[in-house]
Amino acid sequence: MRLILAATGLALLGVPTRDRSSRPDGPPPPATLTPRDSALHALNRLAYGPRPGEVDRVAAMGVMHWIDQQLDPGRLPDRVMAERERSFGVLSLDPDALAQVFANARRERAERRRETMEGMGQTSQALTQMREVVGQVQQVAVVRAVLSERQLQEVMIDFWVNHFNVYFAKGADRVLMPTYIERTIRPRALGTFEDLLLATAQSPAMMFYLDNWESVATGAVPPTVGRETGGGRSPAPARGPNENYARELLELHTLGVDGGYTQRDVMEVARVFTGWSIARPAQSGRFQFNAWAHDAGDKFVRGVRFPAGHGQDEGIRLLKLLANDPATIRHVSRRLCARFVSDDPPDGCVDDAVAAWRRSGGAITAVVRAIVRSPDFWAPQAVRAKVKTPLEFVVSAVRAVGGQPDTTLDLAEVVGRLGQPLYLEPSPAGYPESQEEWVNSGALLHRMNMAVALAAGRLPGVTVTLDGVLATAKQPDTLIAAVDDRMLGGILSSNTRAVLRDQLRGIRNPAFARSFVVGLALGGPEFQRQ
Repeated sequence: MRLILAATGLALLGVPTRDRSSRPDGPPPPATLTPRDSALHALNRLAYGPRPGEVDRVAAMGVMHWIDQQLDPGRLPDRVMAERERSFGVLSLDPDALAQVFANARRERAERRRETMEGMGQTSQALTQMREVVGQVQQVAVVRAVLSERQLQEVMIDFWVNHFNVYFAKGADRVLMPTYIERTIRPRALGTFEDLLLATAQSPAMMFYLDNWESVATGAVPPTVGRETGGGRSPAPARGPNENYARELLELHTLGVDGGYTQRDVMEVARVFTGWSIARPAQSGRFQFNAWAHDAGDKFVRGVRFPAGHGQDEGIRLLKLLANDPATIRHVSRRLCARFVSDDPPDGCVDDAVAAWRRSGGAITAVVRAIVRSPDFWAPQAVRAKVKTPLEFVVSAVRAVGGQPDTTLDLAEVVGRLGQPLYLEPSPAGYPESQEEWVNSGALLHRMNMAVALAAGRLPGVTVTLDGVLATAKQPDTLIAAVDDRMLGGILSSNTRAVLRDQLRGIRNPAFARSFVVGLALGGPEFQRQ
């Protein structure tokens, strides 16, 4: 009976049931932030939520000191995470090894097409290995988010992977994606935007996802095709420039949809990036520039001339211009403020971020520091103003109970079932930031069920022991206060406390009472917000 109540706990805890526009309403934010309030706010926005006791620890050390530590992750020891990473074999595979995984899977697929239907139904070692690559990349992201001491770095990696989105399930990106995350995004997540933009533009994963690898100048002929080979064959017809990467580069990665570019600019940018390609994925999949495929003619992008006779260097020049364009600075600064402050960020926050960008030459650390020092970040109306994405909800819930994720793929699959399968958003725009995309009555019910399973120790992929944190809490009021204080940072409303007290009535089993209260609290309205 109690589990049924937990499964329908949205109504019990006062969560609206309106579709799409429904939002989990918690208590009003405090009029002024105490040191503890500030620590909780920082842990919710700049990390994946607090672990038991962490709010008090950050408040005691000083929240700005903690933020400074997070902005310099290289100096933060992360031994537990380093040890756990050894369990993920995908992290030890270089691009050549990953390319071999892809080649083996393609070969086995081809062989299976020639086999009977019974043969096609059998498990393939190569195909299984490729699926494991995908699963491990997703799972290690969740484990890092839960366990890493370098929380802000993990948040920024997630932000940039989403900003420069690549669809994991598209062909060769199944094996190009690990290198994209580990070698392109991760080392530059707190570097400079220009370096990050240049790296993503030359990433094989991006080139393949947005089809630039097959973008060639009109009339271009590969050197091994045509008369010079002595084969007597006619030149292969050229596909011409592909505009996919050019369009997303301008609309999403840099200037923004209102950034002042035209369709003609898109076409010219596509010409600039002709020849930017990759080796065959089954060989190495590395980036390569094909001079034969490049359009070496005159080009004009937003009034800037790119004179004839140049090659890969003009793409580099264009990327640097875009990285430092005022429209790019404002567009990306606004996206960062939307991530850290509110879905519709105030102009003051954006202005502070833009000013820091210009002073620092696009240093991401300086921009983030300016955002978190902005009055808008600490304004009472910004506290608990954002709804957690499925990833943020799952990770923050596991952290709240001190859970230990394992190396199976289970926890990443939980995130997927809640609506955010990692790196599997087909749109180049990535997953949305706004709460309307994540919150409806069905989604909240799934979150409640997940929270109850987690608290009861029945959620696959994670080990939870509540006894150590809540062992001394015996009476209902004491237990509810302990859950609120030690796991949620003191956010429960009087209404939620009353509902929890009512639901505990008649429960005699202390272990069940603990897990029941924790599950309902994690699935309730206050915990959905950050």
